[in-house]
Amino acid sequence: MGVYAGQGDPAWSISALWRERPVARTQPGPKRAISLDEIVRAATAIADRDGLTGLSMRAVGERLGRTAMSLYTYVPGKNELIDVMYDGAHAELPVAYDLAGGWRTAITAWAGDLLEFHLRHPWTVQVSFARPVLGPNEQVVLENLATILRATGLPADRCRPLVTALYHLVRGSAQTITEGRKAAEVTGTPDEQWWSARSARLLAEVPDFAARFPESVWLSTRDAQPYSLEAIAREAFAGGLDLLFTGLSATIAADHPSDSETCSPG
Repeated sequence: MGVYAGQGDPAWSISALWRERPVARTQPGPKRAISLDEIVRAATAIADRDGLTGLSMRAVGERLGRTAMSLYTYVPGKNELIDVMYDGAHAELPVAYDLAGGWRTAITAWAGDLLEFHLRHPWTVQVSFARPVLGPNEQVVLENLATILRATGLPADRCRPLVTALYHLVRGSAQTITEGRKAAEVTGTPDEQWWSARSARLLAEVPDFAARFPESVWLSTRDAQPYSLEAIAREAFAGGLDLLFTGLSATIAADHPSDSETCSPG
């Protein structure tokens, strides 16, 4: 089940997301004031380690040496905190991509950076796309991709489906890798061991499996190597990009034959 962003006070969230400097308020008593940025960093560290299920105002307060109640001076609640955390984490991504090597190289770099970002912060794939955070750092990620795609010379209506496909490819790959890592951790059984035990039993129970499902067997044929869901997911990620690029190249060639392998603005 995903977590929906934007469930808190929109006035507070939008203002906090687009603030130009750290928000700090003086509290009574001997303790120094803390900033919203400090709270966000603490919350992000907790989510990186324990996921969003382990995130609470109490846990953040304990990490900062504060009570949970004291944090409400700075942030209304967990819903608003997730918004600023999600956008704040995106600040570590590049602010621009070089188009000198062509659109294919630029998109590959953009997608690879975003994939590794989600793997560093697995909780980010739990934040649903159904309700965007609408923060500046997340917007920069989209702006970078739009800049690359606009340089192909294609109109916006041709590029929008590719934007959606790329985001889903990246997030889906990140989720698969994250779940694969977590499965081995939670169950204590490595991928190869799990598949080996069950595939052997399946073949014993269904000896005609290959005859009944020949195309499935064909599709799953791989070079002899230890099974790794992460390796398969990364292979699928690269292959998915390649297929999208093939389609994009064909579309550019049809619209602008001389620009199919360049990044010249249309």
